[in-house]
Amino acid sequence: MKSKFLVCGAGGFIGGHLVKDLMNQGHEVVCADIKPQEFWFQIFEENKNYTLDLKEYDNCLKVTEGVNFIYNMACNMGGMGFIENNKADCMLSVLINTNLLRASLIHQVKKYFFSSSACVYNATKQKKIFVEGLKESDAYPAEPEDGYGWEKLFSERMCRHFTEDFGLETRVIRYHNVYGPLGTYDGGREKAPAALSRKIAMAKKNNEKEIEVWGDGKQTRSFMYIDDCLIGTQKIFNSDLKDVYNLGSDEQVSINQMIDIIEEIADYKVNRKYLLDKPLGVRGRSSDNTKIQGDLNWAPSITLKNGLKKTYEWIDNHIKIGENTSKFTRS
Repeated sequence: MKSKFLVCGAGGFIGGHLVKDLMNQGHEVVCADIKPQEFWFQIFEENKNYTLDLKEYDNCLKVTEGVNFIYNMACNMGGMGFIENNKADCMLSVLINTNLLRASLIHQVKKYFFSSSACVYNATKQKKIFVEGLKESDAYPAEPEDGYGWEKLFSERMCRHFTEDFGLETRVIRYHNVYGPLGTYDGGREKAPAALSRKIAMAKKNNEKEIEVWGDGKQTRSFMYIDDCLIGTQKIFNSDLKDVYNLGSDEQVSINQMIDIIEEIADYKVNRKYLLDKPLGVRGRSSDNTKIQGDLNWAPSITLKNGLKKTYEWIDNHIKIGENTSKFTRS
């Protein structure tokens, strides 16, 4: 059945892919993002596309009018360097979620989705490399990533209380490092898979033998390919389950291991210059998928190597023709 969706953060990486997927299913999609539309990663002229600041309540009232369902993917975020150096700006995203929830009540939205993050998890459980996967219950007692993680955890609670107090159907997912083509790979907001793919592609293009690596390369994470992200997100959104869920891969690797994989894909070896003074985040993090597997019989299907191959090839093609993140083909 055709429905009307609002995607907030539609000009971003996950948001752009989600818009395309909803359109392919035959839904009407309203898109909103604070960025000028020439900088949206994917934009579709047949949609109603808004450039505005969703921290303002009046703007939230405007874009939510007449929609059935809302995906809130909007927030100020980036890689670890951005998060650690922009804590206040990250915290201000709480206004987006708060005002969208308020507007949802006014316009009687049927269901509301909030995109949370693995950055909500207690830092004391992430001090070693190759840690056990984080369960949903590990967010409490609370000690999340300062700034960005606190905003996400608070906004999760806000969704919960809007459900309890006002009956608004809400869904919350904690994403673990989503990556893939049509995303940021330079400029300071990129995450590790894109940043390392760019560095190795640039080294190969310029016949350079060394890349810079933040930290000692031993820190560990898990990474989920965008296609798995879209399937898992909509599976949870369309279910009747109201719990908070992890959405991520449990294929935990070190940064050095990921470099090894990208080197194999690129067929190009580099030396590694470790920058120990750069922001690192937690020492180790991975997703425990027991809950989503048990409740929805679902797990990611795309291996890191296969996902990195698609990502590297897309970034490499852009670098070969001299483009950067700010230049994308409008769909």
